[in-house]
Amino acid sequence: MRAVVFTLGCKVNEVESASLMASLEKLGWETSDRLSPADIYVLNTCAVTREAERKSRQLVARAKKFNPDARIYVIGCASQKNGVQFEDKGVSYVGGARDKQKVLSAIAHDLGGDYPCELSYPKQVRTRAFIKIEDGCNNFCSYCVIPYLRGRVCSRPTDDILAEIRACTAPEIVLTGINISAYDDGEGLKGLIDRLAFTDKRVRLGSIECNVIEPGLLTSLGNLKDFAPQFHLSLQSGSDAVLKAMNRKYTRAEYLEKCALIYRYFPDAAITTDIIAGFPAESEADFEDSLSIIDEAGFARVHAFAFSPREGTAAWKMKDITSDVKSERLHRLLERGKAAEDRYTAALAGKSFEVIFEDFDGEYTDGYTGAYVKVYARGRHSGRAVVTVKEQFRDGVLVSGE
Repeated sequence: MRAVVFTLGCKVNEVESASLMASLEKLGWETSDRLSPADIYVLNTCAVTREAERKSRQLVARAKKFNPDARIYVIGCASQKNGVQFEDKGVSYVGGARDKQKVLSAIAHDLGGDYPCELSYPKQVRTRAFIKIEDGCNNFCSYCVIPYLRGRVCSRPTDDILAEIRACTAPEIVLTGINISAYDDGEGLKGLIDRLAFTDKRVRLGSIECNVIEPGLLTSLGNLKDFAPQFHLSLQSGSDAVLKAMNRKYTRAEYLEKCALIYRYFPDAAITTDIIAGFPAESEADFEDSLSIIDEAGFARVHAFAFSPREGTAAWKMKDITSDVKSERLHRLLERGKAAEDRYTAALAGKSFEVIFEDFDGEYTDGYTGAYVKVYARGRHSGRAVVTVKEQFRDGVLVSGE
């Protein structure tokens, strides 16, 4: 029997899907994460934007093209937001964004099985393992529907996280969740970091909020045996007026102070971010603030998105900006972000970093530094190595080994 577990959306969805795949494999199933012929399909959906929700609806038809008689199980944020849109498509099961292990019980019921339906640790397929430490978010940013779908913050017990890390064979772990800044199993995110002092694995943080950046946390990160100094520090806008309308809990000046603090502890850190183009009531001056902060903060990369109104959020009731304006601003953001990335990678020439190699394409092996800079080394390489950056190359840098 063959099962496809296909995922749209965030890293948390990917981690949850990997857990489902590992659980199904323990029960004797052959699994794949790609849409292909199978007996059952588990579709893990996304609703962060209208486009993501549209693609989620299309998944059912795409799966049926491979096997019209297959049983289809839909889970995730899109089905949590509006399950009827999938029930009308004749699927076997519609679940939500949490308690995704219930789909295992549904599969067992449909196929007449009688087996324990507990989630396993995620299946590891690469050099980087994503460790889910919490679910949910309490921030309720005015543009975001996820807290309504995922619910309030629920932190995973620290001992359970440590057990998974000890069992993990990947050389790098990434702490991930919907809002890991809110992690608190008693001692907060800093307390969890302090408990990771035992591991020799490279430790990377998922997206975090600037409110948790303080000397104590940065000191704890610096005390790790191998910390990856990449900080994906969520921004969304460089304008104080827009930040307030978004219900973000910081100002432009406070955000820049946090960036400066990071550089004080980690001079070669890569600070990456998300910025939304065309939020309701964003003036041209507001948008210019978003452009200028890219240079002021010294971002290594910028992930830019056009605003997508989500029903049920506070921003849904705000007057939207025309799609032409949003598109034009998004284009300018992407250009400025690319210039910042090029500037960051150009400054790495002559510096040495440890890289974990991943894939060989027949000529070059690629991998990533702790700052998540993609590197290319001629020939076949594996494991860890110290490399020296020569120059910018492809979507990263070309290196030579030492």
